Amino acid sequence: MSQTTKRALAASLKKLLMQKPLDKITVIDIVEDCQVNRQTFYYHFKDIYDLLEWAFVNESSRALAGQKTYETWQQGFLNIFQWVLDNKPMVEHVYHSASREQVERYLYDVTFGLLIGVVEEKAAGMAVRQEDKEFIAHFYKFAFVGIMLDWIRAGMKADPERIVERLSLLLAGDFTRALEKYRATPR
Repeated sequence: MSQTTKRALAASLKKLLMQKPLDKITVIDIVEDCQVNRQTFYYHFKDIYDLLEWAFVNESSRALAGQKTYETWQQGFLNIFQWVLDNKPMVEHVYHSASREQVERYLYDVTFGLLIGVVEEKAAGMAVRQEDKEFIAHFYKFAFVGIMLDWIRAGMKADPERIVERLSLLLAGDFTRALEKYRATPR
């Protein structure tokens, strides 16, 4: 029942975000739309931002399911773009509110999760320290999210497939080369 209630609260927040900015939505708006009481909301979430983060993480895990390998990272990144497009009014309302940091943190977290899977796969059999693998994933995370934030800021007009194609061309072989450099570097 708990997950059902959380999903219902998230659906209400998403519905409200399609209509107005996050900073104009209250817990009362959410619970009235969801037809539960405030106590139910606070039993599951500490505030609206906690609910928003839960909703982002929950949806992203579905979008990235099975897409965290070198062969599938492009589809995983394309799925993130597609999720943003499918939820364009919501993303824009959060992005253009005082809570822009929530969108950025969400994108950083989900992109890091995707990229660390790719780096770990490519590092199999290599003597590369965990902190170096994470550094590589963080480096690419900032590049990927920077591109996506510029795309959001520009109104999401550019074709995501073209963006991912260009990234794929640019990064061909780079994960392995980066890992080889860290493997070769003495500590």
